[in-house]
Amino acid sequence: MKAIYNISLIALGLVLGSSNTSFAADNGVGTGKDFKGPVGLQLYSLRGEFASQGVPKTLQTVEDYGIRLVETAGTYNLSPERFTEMLKEHKLKAISGHFSFDKYRDDPESIAKEAKALGLKFAGCAWISHQGDFDEADALEAARVFNHAGEVLAKEGIQFFYHCHGYEFIPYKDGTLFDLLAEKTDPKHVAFEMDVYWVIHPGQDPVKWFEKLGSRWQLVHLKDKRKGVAGDQTGGSDVKNDVTIGTGQVDWSAVLAAAKKAGVKYYFIEDESPWAATQIPESLKYLSSVKF
Repeated sequence: MKAIYNISLIALGLVLGSSNTSFAADNGVGTGKDFKGPVGLQLYSLRGEFASQGVPKTLQTVEDYGIRLVETAGTYNLSPERFTEMLKEHKLKAISGHFSFDKYRDDPESIAKEAKALGLKFAGCAWISHQGDFDEADALEAARVFNHAGEVLAKEGIQFFYHCHGYEFIPYKDGTLFDLLAEKTDPKHVAFEMDVYWVIHPGQDPVKWFEKLGSRWQLVHLKDKRKGVAGDQTGGSDVKNDVTIGTGQVDWSAVLAAAKKAGVKYYFIEDESPWAATQIPESLKYLSSVKF
């Protein structure tokens, strides 16, 4: 595994014109002639490494990728202040972070405080608590929670966002429950993060959603789905179906062109597979050469 990882890093360094693993300055990694990014990493991708290798070594791995921007999913039993210090030690900056729906519902002020301590520009939610199939009542309750959380975060200069997860695309009237969620949330206080995997998995078209909601898509999760795998609207899928970007089902040329037109501000690779550490460099390599 380690040998494969090192080979992948070297290959990426060659593609980006570097002789070592510090591929590019100013977050140029993963970008090229057509795709300008900027590209960061959702740190949840390396949750296994954080658990087995610890925070410093895992953050060194991220630094070695050439990545400079990250999205958080917890601080690994460290205070936000200490975690931020450790990010700085590895030339990393947290741009956005994910926090639980229940905490947004019950204590959004505590999230605003933590997000501010982390220096985040964006704070969001990636899963709406619900029992059984996601339904109209769940969507309306989520809209209420998100609107309030957005107002609380805005006081600290932080933009709230919701990260789609597939189950919101259940048909509703002449659209989907995601349409209802978008309609009932204040565009000023509630932005969206498109996880491309969780749009195609329930059978939706990312390009059409970029066209429909435009600039409300301020963030994107770059994630590809294994070829031949069927989808559904449950919001669940085997993590082994996460593959290197450019090798799966997604038409990245069309998706990235639409994202650019919509005005997406930040892109984060999220790879939930057990072999994310070796796939991430190859995904960055693909993104640096994709054309559209």
